[in-house]
Amino acid sequence: MDVSNAFLHGHLTEQVYCEQPTGFIDASHPGHVCLLSRSLYGLKQAPRAWSQRIASFRRLWDSQVTRSDASLFVYHHGDMTAYLLLYVDDIILTASSAALLQQLTLRLRDEFAIKDLGALHYFLGIEVTRRPDGFFLHQQKYAHELLERAGMLNCHPVATPVDTKAKVSALDGSPASDAPFYRSIVGALQYLTLTRPDLQYAVQQVCLHMHAPRDSHWTLVKRILRYIRGTTHLGLTLTASPSMEMVAYSDADWAGCPDTRRSTSGYCVYLGPSLVSWSSKRQPTVSRSSAEAEYRAVANAVAECTWLRQLLQELHHGVSRATVVYCDNVSAVYLSANPVHHRRTKHIELDIHFVRDQVALGQTRVLHVPTAQQFADVMTKGLPTSTFEEFRSSLCVSGDASTAGGC
Repeated sequence: MDVSNAFLHGHLTEQVYCEQPTGFIDASHPGHVCLLSRSLYGLKQAPRAWSQRIASFRRLWDSQVTRSDASLFVYHHGDMTAYLLLYVDDIILTASSAALLQQLTLRLRDEFAIKDLGALHYFLGIEVTRRPDGFFLHQQKYAHELLERAGMLNCHPVATPVDTKAKVSALDGSPASDAPFYRSIVGALQYLTLTRPDLQYAVQQVCLHMHAPRDSHWTLVKRILRYIRGTTHLGLTLTASPSMEMVAYSDADWAGCPDTRRSTSGYCVYLGPSLVSWSSKRQPTVSRSSAEAEYRAVANAVAECTWLRQLLQELHHGVSRATVVYCDNVSAVYLSANPVHHRRTKHIELDIHFVRDQVALGQTRVLHVPTAQQFADVMTKGLPTSTFEEFRSSLCVSGDASTAGGC
């Protein structure tokens, strides 16, 4: 759904005046001003007023805003459940029955000027294809427009978005000739990772140099664009499943940054057969050992799983079994379960306590996995083509026959 003129629905709680609009000036009082009772576009109060307006409507239909996501509303009474997701003036609404869905839609129409766009097929640049067994999310049109803007529509494709060499230094090469254009393209690539986890690591690497890009960094961006040119039909597959088992894979590339010697953390979180969360991020501090770097990566994965478990609990689909976090470092696995502290780990005590608390509560288990089955490797380093393609399929990234070959 789409809310027409959303910001005009907000009620102002403070006194705001504006000049009389052109064409509506009172001839007898041309110097008077108007006292606004509702918000207007351009007012700094408009977004907050609209948010408060939605919150008051939420109380009318007796729903709850989730603590995990302030833009997600949940209606739950007996066996009836509905979810409403709001992004400014765009709404996704789903319910456990067609009757409840129609009832809530009518309430929204009575309260706001709503444009019903029917079944979900496009939302914020993400295209949705319904399948008998779930959904296929892709951004093929967005990727095509990005390649066109970058002048790379006719480039030669490559098999991987990044090579297997060491990470590029911030000082390699000469300063880029057009730094604003670099930032524009890299910013657009960030949005493409919403449905392309296979791009996450490569995009994270070029994002590190947005403040002072160089020619060597632009070369990395062009390789990503060449990879996208040959894989515009790929997207994220979400498979319907009764399984509520949550599994995460965590990995770190120790001291990989050539300038700061910080490590890169990465994780992938699965709910049933579907990938629901992923990350590639440079750690904020230098790790003194590979075990420390891996353990910090585990802590990041556990934190994400904790948030997801809370979100699912608020959606009334709680996870009853412990989340399994796989790590390919034996020392990190040992640290997660052993309560003995020693001097080498005192400086990472907070991460240790956090993970151990989750393990002690029975919500998390940290287990070892062989490196050959560590899917999070694709989030921390460049991989050979055969390994990358194998892991890419494990990240639920696939093509769709209805979108391949066209936009």
